[in-house]
Amino acid sequence: MDVNIHEAKTHLSRLLRRVAAGEEVTIARAGVPVAKLIAAGPRSKSRPMGMDEGKIWIAEDFDAPDPALESLFYDAPVTSAPARKRRKKR
Repeated sequence: MDVNIHEAKTHLSRLLRRVAAGEEVTIARAGVPVAKLIAAGPRSKSRPMGMDEGKIWIAEDFDAPDPALESLFYDAPVTSAPARKRRKKR
């Protein structure tokens, strides 16, 4: 089903009932589709802790300092932005 934005705003509750029943609703602006209402579906089950154990490897030094990156912050010359001129109040 296609509806324009005004109709969607006016009849949102009705449209949501139709979507919950399995219908898809396309909302258009000046005849050009801009959004689609679809049913959200069931909530996913929570994932058990440790389900990816053994599938991921992280290096021992993954959080070690990186000299090249630190030099960009600490060794770079300090510069300041030029001062902005203030306008006089009338």
